Amino acid sequence: MDPKKGQILQQPLSADRPIVVLCAGGPLAWIMINALRQKFRSVVVLEESPESKRLLIRRRARLIGWPSVLGQVAFGLILKALHKMSATRKAEIVEAMGLDPSPSDAVPWHSIGSVNSDACRSALQRLRPAVVVVLGTRLIRRETLRCVNVPFINYHPGLNPKYRGMNGGYWALAEDDGAHAGVTVHLIDEGVDTGAILYTATIEPTQKDNFVTYYYLQAAAAMPLLIDAVEDALKGRLAPKTSKLPSRQWFHPTLWQYFRIGLPKGVW
Repeated sequence: MDPKKGQILQQPLSADRPIVVLCAGGPLAWIMINALRQKFRSVVVLEESPESKRLLIRRRARLIGWPSVLGQVAFGLILKALHKMSATRKAEIVEAMGLDPSPSDAVPWHSIGSVNSDACRSALQRLRPAVVVVLGTRLIRRETLRCVNVPFINYHPGLNPKYRGMNGGYWALAEDDGAHAGVTVHLIDEGVDTGAILYTATIEPTQKDNFVTYYYLQAAAAMPLLIDAVEDALKGRLAPKTSKLPSRQWFHPTLWQYFRIGLPKGVW
């Protein structure tokens, strides 16, 4: 998106310029990075550092209140155990879907502190990307979105606009809305997953899946869509889609929400 004019860029972009990935690191991001690297000649990663938990908690408390935030912190303790319990299922999905979650030394990598830092903006201007791909970063501010005149394309693990924000696949299943448990690849604007939709897909979890492994199923579903979106941007053929779904932003579940949903519905 041309951040100065608010329009979709439709002229072809230079394939000699790199695909720059803004991410927060981790295996799910590397699944996408490695897939992009296999398809495109030049991929560069700019990785941001984790946000201060204290600042994150305070900001979220202003949005949803302290009781909910403390419940989310308590859920985080369960989530650590869930990651360990789900190791076998995650490995099954990785093998079955041909995913590669391992960091690669073949991909240039730079630490930029925050996607909203001067260091990030300077790196983007120096690299002159053809496209910027965003994977799991904090909300990107206008100054960063406007520092280079190319599309910023985000992978979101939820079906927009109905499941914006966090844990979109989990919340769709928790709401008995499995038909909308999916993923979205979209252009980034200044809102929370409110940018123009490019591609969507749904997932089909099994009884073996849970809060943690939904993300791996979603990554597998989104991987080809992200590649298609980058190709579209390079060839000047981005084609945003409209959706009639209602719009809502979701957050992490609290500990009591997780058990209140899981016990009767089996959605863990």
